[in-house]
Amino acid sequence: MSKALADKVVLVTGGTRGAGRGISVELGALGATVYVTGRSSRATGPSPMGRAETIEDTAELVTAAGGTGIPVRCDHTEESDVDTLVARIREGHGRLDVLVNDVWGGDGFSEHKPVWEHDLGKGLAMLRNGLDTHLIALHKALPLLIAQPGGLLVEITDGDEMFNQRYREAVYYDLVKAAILRLGKVLHQELAPHGGTSVALTPGFLRSEEVLDHFGVTEATWREAIAKDKHFGISETPHYLGRAVAALAADPDRARWGGQSLSSWQLAKAYGFTDVDGSRPDCGSYFADNVFTESPLDRDPAQYR
Repeated sequence: MSKALADKVVLVTGGTRGAGRGISVELGALGATVYVTGRSSRATGPSPMGRAETIEDTAELVTAAGGTGIPVRCDHTEESDVDTLVARIREGHGRLDVLVNDVWGGDGFSEHKPVWEHDLGKGLAMLRNGLDTHLIALHKALPLLIAQPGGLLVEITDGDEMFNQRYREAVYYDLVKAAILRLGKVLHQELAPHGGTSVALTPGFLRSEEVLDHFGVTEATWREAIAKDKHFGISETPHYLGRAVAALAADPDRARWGGQSLSSWQLAKAYGFTDVDGSRPDCGSYFADNVFTESPLDRDPAQYR
């Protein structure tokens, strides 16, 4: 396997599970050194989300894939935690080549209610966990990223331009996801003069650990859940998004993507990678044809894999 990222140092914020774990592992598969952060640690117990996955689990998967995984417990709402994290990267490696800003922590805060009925405390907590965390990481880590040319910033959001043209059914959730997409695009203007590249990137219907649990299936049996939700047929593993990030990081001409809103399915076509089962899910085309249209085609999601 290619070790195209063997000399690269990467920070994946929110790498405990889901998209962050898939991204971390696929970067490791190309030989990268990956700092994996989150609040869930074997040493301190589970995060407020109460799930079993830990940053140590992810770091071990990175190493097993061929890279070097380094777990660092970090509450990204705490500036002091992020200061300590960046100092550790600087002292340990003296450089940061890729920042994948994936921290979330907004589950359980969103309510499908009008803004005047939505719990204000939960809404503001979502903004703190889902947006402020990204801004704190950017403020603290970008000076190290731009210290040498070639740095890559990937802002992970949920939904590309097509999805975000539509209201996301809860104002705080909508605001966070749209803002992260905007960050990935506009920050290219600030990184480009330093030889850096910034993009926003979204997965499609992500088969994260939590989503699999929600449907009562495992990765091996995920197709059983299509009976509950037809759209689940277009879902993808976190590794699909991870391969998108890895392809960007390994591309010496990645600046051509700078300032764009990208997707896993778009980059799969451009770089030729597949999901772990060998398929190439095209969530964007599926939703454009069968959901976001006045005349749905009602096609089987399998036609878009």
